[in-house]
Amino acid sequence: MRFLGKTGLFLATLLTLSSPCWPHFGMIIPSDAMVMQEDSRTVHLELSFSHPFERQGMDMARPKAFAVVLEGKKTDLGKLLKPTRVMGHPSWEVDFAIKRPGVYAFYMEPAPYWEPAEDCFIVHYTKTVVAAFGEDEGWDQELGLKTEIVPLSKPYGLYAGNVFQGVVKLDKKPVPYAEVEVEYNNVGRQAKAPTAYMVTQTLKADVNGVFTYAAPKAGWWGFAALNRADFTLKHDGKEKEVELGAVIWVKFEPWQ
Repeated sequence: MRFLGKTGLFLATLLTLSSPCWPHFGMIIPSDAMVMQEDSRTVHLELSFSHPFERQGMDMARPKAFAVVLEGKKTDLGKLLKPTRVMGHPSWEVDFAIKRPGVYAFYMEPAPYWEPAEDCFIVHYTKTVVAAFGEDEGWDQELGLKTEIVPLSKPYGLYAGNVFQGVVKLDKKPVPYAEVEVEYNNVGRQAKAPTAYMVTQTLKADVNGVFTYAAPKAGWWGFAALNRADFTLKHDGKEKEVELGAVIWVKFEPWQ
């Protein structure tokens, strides 16, 4: 009986360790990435925190900051956020009126998320870009976030199969050989991964922090570069590490 008990405990531990551990993604998903003259002038944005491919949501507190940058000018949108639910979990939404041509960079800094399974806090600085009425300047602007992915390819107007390139930065400096996780936003879709290895794809940037990825399917794709912060936060009176994520969401269009 003692042997069987130890065996059962060993098997339970093995199953726990071998179960998939899906990466987290901060998410900003707009209703439109390219607003044209015939389109609605109002873009609906949903802010959430989740495992997008597996459609597993998590509770998200009100972000510490949410803003849009146009031609280098920042406009605070935090007070406009309204509670909603994404994948069944508390999230946030806003309707934003596009009033003139431009390239609009939306970003958020979330409240730190405590992840017991990893014994650390998670903070994903997340952004996405919406282009409007034919304006095409400023898509590569750096927002000056603690960590961010600065696009080297336009983060809109891409066909499925095109490559997207970006440079990972931390404290405004490129991160050599940064690890970047990539996931498809499967919410409302039926994509299936052949194995758990295919839920999240992982690649490494080069010595200059530059990474390249070709999306095989149309839709929204998230890119998350993770680094440890140079500070800690307290949880239950103990100092804990903080995972900083630089996240950008890019939409790839179907070839027609």
